[in-house]
Formats: sequence, C-alpha cells, structure tokens
Amino acid sequence: MTIYIVQGRYTGDAVRGMMNKSENREEVVRKLIEKVGGKLHGYYVTFGEYDFLIVSEAPSEEACLTTLITAAAGGSVTNLKTTVAVTTAQAMKAFKSAKDVGKTFRSAGTG
Repeated sequence: MTIYIVQGRYTGDAVRGMMNKSENREEVVRKLIEKVGGKLHGYYVTFGEYDFLIVSEAPSEEACLTTLITAAAGGSVTNLKTTVAVTTAQAMKAFKSAKDVGKTFRSAGTG
C-alpha cells in the first residue's frame, strides 16, 4: 500500500466545536481510513501553518482521495496538502533502476 502524509487546518467553527465538546479525532480519522481499506499510522496535532498531520496507508489513490473528499465535505477541515511517501527500500530500488535507465537517457542540451 502507498503511504500518504496529509496536513490540513481546522476551520474556526471546528475549533470552537472542539473547545465546547472535545473528542478524540484520531479515532474518527482511523475509522474513516479503515473504511476504505487503509491503515492509520499516526495522527498528530501540529503547530505552525497546519493544525494536524496524518500518516496513513491506502490501497489506492482512489481510496486516499475518497477519505480527503469525505473530510473536506464535512466542512471542518481546509487547506489539505497530501504528500506521497516511499520507504527507503523503495527509494533504493528506484536508484538502482535509474542507474540502468540513465545509460540510455540524454539530458537536454548535452548534444
């Protein structure tokens, strides 16, 4: 499965709602991700530009997109940013592959 890192912000209404009635958002997010066949690795409240960071796996881009659309449609999150992450083993395999593919590739402007 592909690893996705999602960052986002809560709307002002969402923050006010959580102040008035606190809840464990990690469990809500976990259930959403599991519903599409994925797995939550971590849910963090963060400082700075984004309010939360989620690390999860999903079986497909469509499954990940389904969770993002569902969350955004609820109106409590905004400014979602998604990054695809690969493991070190996957990166090493790609570097080895690039070495072979690179033998036949000519960079622009190099004759």
